[in-house]
Amino acid sequence: MRALFLKEISSFLSSIIGYVFILIYLIASGLFHWILSYNTNLLEGSTADLIPFFNMSPVIFLILIPAITMRSIAEERRTGTIELLLTRPISDFQLIFAKYLAGVALVFVAILPTLVYLVSMYFLGKPAGNIDLGATFTSYVGLLLLGAAFVAIGMFASALTHSQIVAFILAMFLCWVFYDGFELLGNFSQIGGLDYLIKYIGIAFHYEAIKKGVIDTSDLLYFMSLNALFLVASLTVLKSLKK
Repeated sequence: MRALFLKEISSFLSSIIGYVFILIYLIASGLFHWILSYNTNLLEGSTADLIPFFNMSPVIFLILIPAITMRSIAEERRTGTIELLLTRPISDFQLIFAKYLAGVALVFVAILPTLVYLVSMYFLGKPAGNIDLGATFTSYVGLLLLGAAFVAIGMFASALTHSQIVAFILAMFLCWVFYDGFELLGNFSQIGGLDYLIKYIGIAFHYEAIKKGVIDTSDLLYFMSLNALFLVASLTVLKSLKK
């Protein structure tokens, strides 16, 4: 599995895909948070925090993560190399998990340079250091968990088809449903208590909870369960290809 993981990382970094993902994320983030005069601009905020950054990043990930996961399995199916991979001395789960970890690693690498934002806001605060470092740290953890969930969803979408375009559109739709869809549906629910349950299924509910500065066990279990659900679903699709 380690060899496949390194192969996937190498394929991201040896082609333009990985660099484009990182650059687009950083450029879009930089424009919204430092250049454009908008409510996401960190310099125009009344307090020294990274809340606009953590609010905007999931929206950017909704587009970019499906773009990097769309080829993970769909391309293997299109070129016929999936049969070769399935004959290797590794289990189907190891195959899926190695590709998943490679996607998460790329998301982590993309997020890492944004620590410059934290350093900048730390010194821009009045007085310097007037920033909630605890809440900022947990928000970074939440953003990584959200990115990992999007990767798992994208992997499942990629497993369903041999077309990268179809995989991209399906992944983007599913990511939106789990991030915003359940939240919106919960807002329209007229049955007492059902609105909370519907929102609880969505990613936004747990991401917002982590952004408040507390990493609750229930939120961690949610993300672990969501990742496991889509990885198992991808595994099921992969096994069906053997028949």
